[in-house]
Amino acid sequence: MLYRLNYVWRVFATGVSFATFGLGGLFLSLFVFPFVKIFNPDPDIRKRKARYLIHRCWRFFIRFMQNLGIFTFDLEKARQELQHVEGKVIIANHPTLIDVVALISLVPKADCVVKQGLWDNFFLKRVVRVADFINNDQDVNKLIENCKKTLEEGYNLVIFPEGTRTVPNQPIKLQRGAANIAIRCQQNLLPVIIDCNPTTLTKQEKWYQIPSRRAQFSMRLVEEIDVTPFIIKEKNESIAARRLTEHIKTVFTEETTKHETN
Repeated sequence: MLYRLNYVWRVFATGVSFATFGLGGLFLSLFVFPFVKIFNPDPDIRKRKARYLIHRCWRFFIRFMQNLGIFTFDLEKARQELQHVEGKVIIANHPTLIDVVALISLVPKADCVVKQGLWDNFFLKRVVRVADFINNDQDVNKLIENCKKTLEEGYNLVIFPEGTRTVPNQPIKLQRGAANIAIRCQQNLLPVIIDCNPTTLTKQEKWYQIPSRRAQFSMRLVEEIDVTPFIIKEKNESIAARRLTEHIKTVFTEETTKHETN
């Protein structure tokens, strides 16, 4: 009986969480960011304040989900390691729907390469636009230029090389975007491994298809990937990006498998 009540509660709490997230984005869009724009005419200051506000709001949302009993989050060590990082390309695997929220909640100075869909999303489009996150649906040279600029300004560029959530029990498939950015910006990669056990909010599941027990969600940093050897060995940037993508896949696969066998 208690198990059943707990399960029903977590389904309800999950629905409440996503409703809160969507309405929270709408509230920020309609009642907060307009004032951020009015009182901060300088676009750089406006962008900085908007991004920090998103970081704080998403940090609150992660706590909110834990307090509701949906997840147990183990993020403190990663938070301590990421809170003072600046000008890095942070890459992560992508097992769940909340990965980007959880990661940016740990990174005070975060920029993000986002899909066009978020720029058109009713609840989040104004949030994404005021924060001036980087739209991935643009000319590749312009994209690289924007990435270089944000890194030079001290922001951390958050990228999920898979481009979409991992399909459980299937090999990881990566796009070359993150590697192309790293090669052409000549910037090392800082990998973050996201673990969620049992799996939930995956690409194959509806939001209400939750596991039988509370999911444990954790993040950990692994060794920084030096891109210099790839640039030196392969004079052609496209080939270097392909080799780097293969290396990222190896790192992600080994690290996620290591967690599953522990």
